[in-house]
Amino acid sequence: MPEPPVRRRIRATGRVQGVFFRDATRQEAERRGVAGWVRNRDDGSVEAVFEGAPDAVDALVELARAGPGSAQVEALDVEQEEPEGLRGFDVR
Repeated sequence: MPEPPVRRRIRATGRVQGVFFRDATRQEAERRGVAGWVRNRDDGSVEAVFEGAPDAVDALVELARAGPGSAQVEALDVEQEEPEGLRGFDVR
């Protein structure tokens, strides 16, 4: 029996814009079957929501913590939220 989906909202700060953070996150989310979205914020951070199987969501949180490519993540805030049943993954 599969585990129920989980939802995490993350906010990454540091050098996270202009380094393909959003696109790398989208690619990995699609590969792992995780729904949600990712966007740049006006304050220079990146925010994302991940919904899906707990293992897949945890893997995306860890990807965001490490930062893809040349990103330099100084801090990652992670919040648990109730899943909304999102489908697909968007770059906003």
